[in-house]
Amino acid sequence: MSGGDAKKLVRSPSGLRMVPELRSARSPFGLDEPPWVPDKECPRCMQCDTKFDFITRKHHCRRCGKCFCDKCCSKKVPLPRMCFVDPVRQCAECALVSQKETEFYDKQLKVLMNGATFFVTLGTSDKSELMVCRLSNNQRYLILDGDSHYEIEIIQISTVQILTEGFTPGGGNTRAIGMILQYKVPGSEEVTQMKFTASEDFSCNKKLSASWLAAMHKATKLLYESRDQ
Repeated sequence: MSGGDAKKLVRSPSGLRMVPELRSARSPFGLDEPPWVPDKECPRCMQCDTKFDFITRKHHCRRCGKCFCDKCCSKKVPLPRMCFVDPVRQCAECALVSQKETEFYDKQLKVLMNGATFFVTLGTSDKSELMVCRLSNNQRYLILDGDSHYEIEIIQISTVQILTEGFTPGGGNTRAIGMILQYKVPGSEEVTQMKFTASEDFSCNKKLSASWLAAMHKATKLLYESRDQ
């Protein structure tokens, strides 16, 4: 592990976390721990309005930081976006969100890191290059390898549009066949566009590309959410 990707174990009021030693090396999909609502500001459960007393104790959701009774905050669910080592206590609403994100970390993230093959067109060029596209192991870069080599920092990506086919006005299934990616070049305000088109040389490549694009779509949603929080 390189120095820039080194991690350390830290203890917070919420639990043990394995975080990058350098904040600049954190995953772009990560979230900061929320500040806890002070005990004195929550005499009642913020979900069911039960009054706290000696018997009914208050608990803080590790994801939103709000105060709840044990009944409304009893679930312990993995929270990989905050780098917790073990499942942590969350309210029912946050637990549902975290459970969906855990599926992304367990499945889609591996698909993105394994990569897929696409024809990549840069800007307004009429020439495409066959390239293997994958997410770096530290989740910070989109790496493209072919005759050329590109490393796009995830936080510099401004828009991702997934291209599909198979939609009909009456409904029906669609299939991801490519995407258009726009990102800023570091050190300037220039925006570069890349178009990715799935290779149709082999049916297995087509299926792999579609899975990679679907995972990229979910990654983009998480990326936008982390920017808003």
